[in-house]
Amino acid sequence: MVDRDLAELYHVETKVLNQAVKRNINRFPVEFRFQLDDEEKTELVTNCDRFETLKHSTSSPYVFTEQGIAMLSAVLRSGVAIQVSIKIMNAFVEMRRFLISNAGIFERLDRVELKQLEILKSCCLSISLELIIAP
Repeated sequence: MVDRDLAELYHVETKVLNQAVKRNINRFPVEFRFQLDDEEKTELVTNCDRFETLKHSTSSPYVFTEQGIAMLSAVLRSGVAIQVSIKIMNAFVEMRRFLISNAGIFERLDRVELKQLEILKSCCLSISLELIIAP
């Protein structure tokens, strides 16, 4: 997502969002956030009318990946950012509980998969031997 859209979602100004990122740049590796180059910016403006104001801007916008969007909730101070951060923490706790409570099922699936692979290998070997032995 583009920085200005995220600023609107998080109820902060784009400038505030980008300043918060710069103050916490170590939290935003390139796979979380990057700046569009001139060609990408032109393509964005050409394909999306709502970005017409970027056409004459001297700087290109920053865009954020899913991880970057989540990380913004940890560095912004708006009420929305705080709520997003809380929801992310709750989701991770729920996910951990789910994984722990279903660990036995996952282990059983792994064993079934290994057994199926052994059966498949055995079948393939049998077919190969029949083809070699066949007149």
